[in-house]
Amino acid sequence: MKTIDPYQLDASRVAEPPATWSGKLLYCGPGFVLSASIVGSGELIATTTLGAEAGFQTLWVIIVSCLAKVALQLEFARNTIQSGETCMTALNRLPGARCRGTHWTIWFWLLLQPIKILQLGGIIGGLAMLLNIVTPAVSIPVWCWVVAVVVASLVCVERYQFIERASLLLLIVFTAMTLISVASLQWTPYSIGWDDLASGLKGELPAGALVFVFGTFGLTGVGGDEVMHYTYWLLEKGYAANVGPYRENDPVWQERARGWIKVMYLDALLSMVAYTIVTAAFFVLGAAVLHVRGEVPSGYAMVESLATMYTESLGPWARVVFLVGAFAVLFSTVFSALAAWTRITADAFSKIGLLRFENPISRRRMIAILSWFFPLTWAAVFLWYEQPVTMIMIGGLGTAAILLIVVVAALHFHFVRTLPGLEPGWFYRIAFLVSTISIVLLAGYGFYKAIL
Repeated sequence: MKTIDPYQLDASRVAEPPATWSGKLLYCGPGFVLSASIVGSGELIATTTLGAEAGFQTLWVIIVSCLAKVALQLEFARNTIQSGETCMTALNRLPGARCRGTHWTIWFWLLLQPIKILQLGGIIGGLAMLLNIVTPAVSIPVWCWVVAVVVASLVCVERYQFIERASLLLLIVFTAMTLISVASLQWTPYSIGWDDLASGLKGELPAGALVFVFGTFGLTGVGGDEVMHYTYWLLEKGYAANVGPYRENDPVWQERARGWIKVMYLDALLSMVAYTIVTAAFFVLGAAVLHVRGEVPSGYAMVESLATMYTESLGPWARVVFLVGAFAVLFSTVFSALAAWTRITADAFSKIGLLRFENPISRRRMIAILSWFFPLTWAAVFLWYEQPVTMIMIGGLGTAAILLIVVVAALHFHFVRTLPGLEPGWFYRIAFLVSTISIVLLAGYGFYKAIL
């Protein structure tokens, strides 16, 4: 039986988009793989740390971060569905400076990856600390290597369906627990009032927490990384293959492409609702409990500080549930992030001449190699630095920088590459422009305040 390559378009594999809601829901999945990687470093650690550091004052940053970047995700996705291009292929076709035949955005992305390694190293470290609390007889360094080997073994098989189902299952476990915890705060000394929430919507930025603010902005919601990763999951789910190769002036092809783009909109919208609710819930827990107690998660005490949010709202019994849920959410982040990193890095390597990504054998070999290289490197970096929160926040700044690449590319996709018959409506266009302008202004203001 011939293996189907999701990265190659074939007219024989064309499929019409589902017409019913139930049919469309069956094709939702790429957005939830993305959510699994978001809800971990961003929500569990960065968001609660920001709440602990600044209180409710920065709630608006969380909301803007979750909502403002979705339009960029949709623009990258639209380009992928209509062209069948991976993210790196699309970037390499942008106009502008090139070095050795490769566009500057790809080189810039590669240069930022050492910073991103710190971020994932911090997450693996968090997992190791959590497991050490459960089984103290096994040291944190040993748990680091165990986690690295397990996640590498799972991802190197390179099967999208397994990645999608595992990510969704891990995500559900902790989401339910967090929402229950927020509701339970109302029966504790840490209850939340409307004044608390209103104080976080004034647009203020506390000077002493700027690193946390902009690191969190990069990490929460759909970050620059996730926008780029989304294109690979759409391809592996079959969106572009179902549309088929572009046929100029063909109304049938245009109608089919519009249909699959609408399915993608639903997928992205559902995942946005999920991670926005969860992100806000994590922030509220951090602001309501940890900020009042004066506890900011740091070092090896990070997991214990985060567990306090649950024991204070639900009681001592919730500590065990928290540890189980925290493992689920942190492992889902490492698992889904590694799956995405292997694909996008292999693609980037192909653009600088190290392999041919379009060759399935070459691609699978590189993905398998990277599946082991990355987690082992993350574990080694954590054991060298040993400060998970700082590592994750520094990685968030790298994610924010990648977001600028995404803005540049999205503007080009929107105004230059949109194919005839697939032009978006006025509401989408306004949302896209508001999104890009807000990201640039907030990033610019943040760098300005940081310099001063």
